[in-house]
Amino acid sequence: STAGTPEWMAPEVLRNEPSNEKCDVYSFGVILWELATLRLPWSGMNPMQVVGAVGFQNRRLDIPKELDPLVARIILECWQPDPNMRPSFAQLCVALKSLQRL
Repeated sequence: STAGTPEWMAPEVLRNEPSNEKCDVYSFGVILWELATLRLPWSGMNPMQVVGAVGFQNRRLDIPKELDPLVARIILECWQPDPNMRPSFAQLCVALKSLQRL
């Protein structure tokens, strides 16, 4: 069974396909996008529109041009269409630590 909110779900979950921890990586990318933009994902769309856009039209949230390119790259890697191409959480920890500025 699937539980959650479509705005944060990976495309394969929205299509009721088999999924693994990489769907959580996709969702983490949406959360990073939220933190970076201070916006809610897919505002102005109802849940069924989000299912269609993300799950079946391969749409992704827009990355603002002013966003740090390293942060943008991490988000985009989390949103790879092929779940096997998404980073692991261990890889994400390394990437996020590289963003720390002392």
